[in-house]
Amino acid sequence: MAQFHVVTGESARPAHPAIRIVGIGDIRYALRKGWEDFMACPTQLFFLCLIYPVVGLALGRLAFGAAVLPLLFPLMAGFALIGPIAAVGLYEISRRREAGLDASWRNAFDVRKSPSIGAIAGLGIVLMVLFLAWLYTAQAIYQSLFGWNAPDDIRAFLHQVFTTGAGWKLIVYGNLAGFLFALASFLIGAVSFPMLLDRDVGAAVAVETSIRAAIANPVPMAIWGLVIAALLAIGSLPFFVGLAVVMPVLGHATWHFYRRIVARDI
Repeated sequence: MAQFHVVTGESARPAHPAIRIVGIGDIRYALRKGWEDFMACPTQLFFLCLIYPVVGLALGRLAFGAAVLPLLFPLMAGFALIGPIAAVGLYEISRRREAGLDASWRNAFDVRKSPSIGAIAGLGIVLMVLFLAWLYTAQAIYQSLFGWNAPDDIRAFLHQVFTTGAGWKLIVYGNLAGFLFALASFLIGAVSFPMLLDRDVGAAVAVETSIRAAIANPVPMAIWGLVIAALLAIGSLPFFVGLAVVMPVLGHATWHFYRRIVARDI
């Protein structure tokens, strides 16, 4: 019965919310509101979001040892895959501020009290599997082109990538594979996580709604995905430190974008 609730939510016949048609103005609105939420609660969000890049780097080092250098870019790109997991607490803070309730860093952990926590955890596991599968794929592509020996330093690695035929193949194949993983993650998590926090509909309806939102708004959703990817890339450049600002802003903005694209319950 608990597993059934994770998939379908509180109702045996869950309602499927209507999808609104959105535009560039809605994206600008979401980003502006996301920035306002971040400025209203900057200290706790810095703490919450800084931990994810640190953990990601540590896991990468432990998993791949000295051969982690070729996976630095896949690790940076991989944050786009698990971003919705990292942002769940931020959605809760935005939800409380929107409702006129007090919001502090402690409220980010109120997610564990949500009726949808099982569905949220289940979808989180799905995205983590995608993240690990992406790292494995990136490693496999690199090893198929360059073998098992990783370069000793960043200069040798950059020379290997940008001055050899195999390096250009790595760029093309890696980006194509990364796009497919990012597309799958985006379709699954674009609005599903904030929706589960907002209403107990179950994982199936949340994912289905996320996919319908992308189908109904292909151009705005594509632009939204590019905005997320670009900001995460920019935030990742200075040793991931910029993610401490980028991730909370995007997390809050995602909540407000969800509000614009998914009709509220009547």
